[in-house]
Amino acid sequence: MAAFYGFEQKGSLYSDSYRIFLTYNGKVISPFHDIPLYPEPSNDSVLNMVVEVCRFTNAKMEINKELKLNPIKQDVKKGKPRFITNLFPNKGYPWNYGAFPQTWEDPRNVDQHTGYNGDNDPLDVCDISDIIPPAGNVIQVKILGILAMIDEGETDWKVIAINTADPKATEYVDIQDVERLKPGLLKRTVEWFKYYKVCDGKPANKFAFNEEFKDQQFAKEIVKHTHQSWKDLIGRQRDAAGISLVNTTIQLSSEKIPSDAAKEHVDQHGMVSAPAPLPENIDHFFFVPC
Repeated sequence: MAAFYGFEQKGSLYSDSYRIFLTYNGKVISPFHDIPLYPEPSNDSVLNMVVEVCRFTNAKMEINKELKLNPIKQDVKKGKPRFITNLFPNKGYPWNYGAFPQTWEDPRNVDQHTGYNGDNDPLDVCDISDIIPPAGNVIQVKILGILAMIDEGETDWKVIAINTADPKATEYVDIQDVERLKPGLLKRTVEWFKYYKVCDGKPANKFAFNEEFKDQQFAKEIVKHTHQSWKDLIGRQRDAAGISLVNTTIQLSSEKIPSDAAKEHVDQHGMVSAPAPLPENIDHFFFVPC
């Protein structure tokens, strides 16, 4: 039987009770620890990506590092679920947004390229495909390039990639193909990341390399570095500092639990219920000077 990834939803969407637990062949897994980074170890251009946010949506969903089995849940700010403001002309996120499993930007490591420590999260990915998969999906993406963002004094790399299921994916080989085939998208991406927190009264984000995207080969090296950092984390060579390392597949991990125990944990959460109301300003736009 072919192996496949799935997910199970719990709680009420747009509330703090909502969770997306990931599964593999029907068994609960951690999207942070249990999904291999490389579907084919011999090919470092194609990686597994966990979709956290669908393009054109506003709820800031993310793999939760602290919760057991790392479900995807909505970020909370000042006690309320967080929604991204529409930064004109974008409605919500301009691409599918997610993370690479088995990667970690070590907050104790000063990045040699930016001079800032890592942001303590899995490596972020922007999937520029025209396909919009649901949050919780695991897709295979081809790496194209990377942007070095500095977010409130922390290194926060943003990988640019494309879903390999996209009919035009073979036309993309490196970062320059994005500008050739989707002119303006890279510029819009920098603008979005620069200003999306300004809506909340925070300063604009900054970038290394003069706001320029680095190529595929450079991106691959960043991915490998963050993958090694994750290996150090799961192997307890780094202080987890509140990060849950609970998993169901890492054989040498002291935090590995049986599949039955993982299912029991998921079953303790409430069944899916009606979504909570969206904010009244969900369709409002925020404008910044050009």
